Amino acid sequence: MDTKQIQETIQMVQEDNFDIRTVTMGISLLDTIGGSVEETAHNVYQKITNYAKDLVAVAEQIEREYGVPITNKRIAVTPVALIAGQADEESILAIAHALDDAAKAVGVDFIGGYSALVQKGFTKGDLALIKSLPRALTETDVVMSSVNIASSKAGMNLDAVKLMGETVKAITDKSDTANAKMVVFANAVEDNPFMAGAFHGVSEPDVVINVGVSGPGVVKRALDQVKGASITTVAETIKKTAFKITRVGQLVGSLAAERLRVPFGIVDLSLAPTPARGDSVAEVLEAIGLEQVGAHGTTAALMMLNDAVKKGGVMASQQVGGLSGAFIPVSEDAGMIDAVKADTLSLAKLEAMTSVCSVGLDMIAVPGDTAATTISAIIADEAAIGMQNNKTTAVRILPTNGAKVGDMIDYGGLLGTAPVMPTVPASSAELINRGGHIPAPIHSFKN
Repeated sequence: MDTKQIQETIQMVQEDNFDIRTVTMGISLLDTIGGSVEETAHNVYQKITNYAKDLVAVAEQIEREYGVPITNKRIAVTPVALIAGQADEESILAIAHALDDAAKAVGVDFIGGYSALVQKGFTKGDLALIKSLPRALTETDVVMSSVNIASSKAGMNLDAVKLMGETVKAITDKSDTANAKMVVFANAVEDNPFMAGAFHGVSEPDVVINVGVSGPGVVKRALDQVKGASITTVAETIKKTAFKITRVGQLVGSLAAERLRVPFGIVDLSLAPTPARGDSVAEVLEAIGLEQVGAHGTTAALMMLNDAVKKGGVMASQQVGGLSGAFIPVSEDAGMIDAVKADTLSLAKLEAMTSVCSVGLDMIAVPGDTAATTISAIIADEAAIGMQNNKTTAVRILPTNGAKVGDMIDYGGLLGTAPVMPTVPASSAELINRGGHIPAPIHSFKN
């Protein structure tokens, strides 16, 4: 990095809330399967603490040397259901606690991978993991979970969709905040460094470093310099800014991998907001030309933003992956919260926006009395968008007992505060209760 690049980076950090959102170590657990669940849990703890013992120290050293904040240090592991074939709903909790204990021992913020891949059907381990989620997510502190219920190739497992709606409600009965630690996916990716959906795919190396960048504030400041310019200029400005952001992520990831003596994987280009003013994807969309997010034209602006971020970032990294795009979590974005409060942003509009952004309906608070089948139907709608468009979509939905539309629910820290949003009152129960499997769309047969 030359002097000008260093100065640009310092400005991004000091004035625009720029950070490296996460350095995530992916660790395979396929070689930890033991003769019993207890032996597997022991092996899981040993492997994680061995590989990740220096992760936090190395990340903090890079922060000091280069002056770039690294907000989270995280671990992602092989989907636990794949190593828990012998487990039942009770015994699999030993692995959840092993993950939690290992993460705390090495000092990371979160560990992801208490996960199952059930887009075509269930194994014994899958069902044990899903049924254990209410206890696993309330008895542990930093364990994150995901369940993939659909893909463009396999179609949608409607039995799993129904089960996940019921699981969300069961988690709510134990905790008003634990659902923030679980996400339901379609087309989940294997190298995602972001929580709650991070897991280490079976095609990944034994251990790898992946980096997630951020920077909505940097993009917003750049757009403030081109007010009144054509949309072509806006797109070019976003591309150039994404290049600068990604370049720093590439540097940090390469250094971390080198010092930890493991392979460097990918940079995830996602613009990840925080609750802080000036670090909002909504504010970026408004700088493009919307009076407020949710206005007509929001989906078009988001599509252009997402595309420009990818085009600019891909030139600055040796390998781009993960989710890569713009996140629109309601509770974690001050501008999104403002729009919900002003009634310009509805659940229906957010669903439309997910057709062109990264992931999907994220950190959405709904009334505590929302039916399980309604939650399942919201998951099904998002999965259908992902299946048809060959993209990752997801739902992280947060029913809160006693909460009514308009209430504000505080989840703390980066998870922010979510306004409770209304759902459609008409029932979807007959659809969800049919069960079975929604076939993959016809384009899935390309080979």
